[in-house]
Amino acid sequence: MSHIVQIPKVFDHNKFSNVPKVEFQNETVRIGSRKSLLAVCQSEIVGNTIKKFYPFLNTTITKVSTLGDQIQNRPLYSFGGKALWTKELEILLLQDVGDFQKIDLIAHSLKDMPTILPDDFELGCIISREDPRDALVMKQGSSYKSLSDLPAGSIVGTSSVRRSAQISRNYPHLIFKSVRGNIHTRLNKLDDKDSDYSCIILAAAGLIRCNFQDRITKYLNCDEMYHAVGQGAIGVEIQKNNEKMRLLCSVIGCRETTWKCVAERSLLRTLEGGCSVPVGVWTTYDELKNILKLKAIVLSVDGKESVEDSHEKEMNCDKDALDLGIELAEKLIAKGAKKILDEINFNKIQEIKEAGLTN
Repeated sequence: MSHIVQIPKVFDHNKFSNVPKVEFQNETVRIGSRKSLLAVCQSEIVGNTIKKFYPFLNTTITKVSTLGDQIQNRPLYSFGGKALWTKELEILLLQDVGDFQKIDLIAHSLKDMPTILPDDFELGCIISREDPRDALVMKQGSSYKSLSDLPAGSIVGTSSVRRSAQISRNYPHLIFKSVRGNIHTRLNKLDDKDSDYSCIILAAAGLIRCNFQDRITKYLNCDEMYHAVGQGAIGVEIQKNNEKMRLLCSVIGCRETTWKCVAERSLLRTLEGGCSVPVGVWTTYDELKNILKLKAIVLSVDGKESVEDSHEKEMNCDKDALDLGIELAEKLIAKGAKKILDEINFNKIQEIKEAGLTN
């Protein structure tokens, strides 16, 4: 894998009214996607964004069932992490496979994309972000409105180590229990009359995109739950050095979202943390002052140790976002973040989750 970080180029729509011309064979852009409802919704968003700027282009979606979708009874960190959601689709960026035609790009949940991609691929662009926060979803008919309302011993459903660590830190009276599956599956598990879940925590963006926003009991702000790196954003992966796709991506990408997510991913990369470690972020951009601010927290798996800090930077060029993430990571490392992450191993995570699931 290449460790050279390439920041996606973003066309400045404020300076230029006419978008660059781009031509495709048969005027069709082929988008690769997982088969889940959310993945297809995200691919449709990418397709609609392309058509907004290039209405003459057709878009198709190639749906592939991946290993991450097929194995629902084990946490992702126990059999290879979230990167396996990208690998099978990446092959189709290079060549036809069986009945599947070669695709032009892949639409990913950005939070599922490794911060360093294999050498043959690159992050083409990042689409305008949906609400990045986590959302609290109570069981149907529940009278509780927040995590602090729940009685001691109540069970919170989440398969995220980042979320469970913050629950343990902020709400030590609660118990967390793993819950896997797509959005429908998780909601059904929550609402089952025999279920022991009091609530589950999901990304707000997924619920909104799949039209389940009416199930959101409360949006969680950073005083309760720092969200995941890249959460709510759609990353578009392309074959490296494909200039035609780079040009298209520069037009459909969002500058503010790109800055925020580049800073977050830069932070995670500098901390050498994978998608499954307890690192949470909170990023804001002041358009009037042109200031990007990044806040972050690093936790031990049990939530008993944590460090948090913030850093801000005036955005004079795209590299400033990259530097912001690095500089905040260095501040966190100086406060002990590296020590916390070095002590984490996935066997320990699994042991904690399987040992009664208590705090």
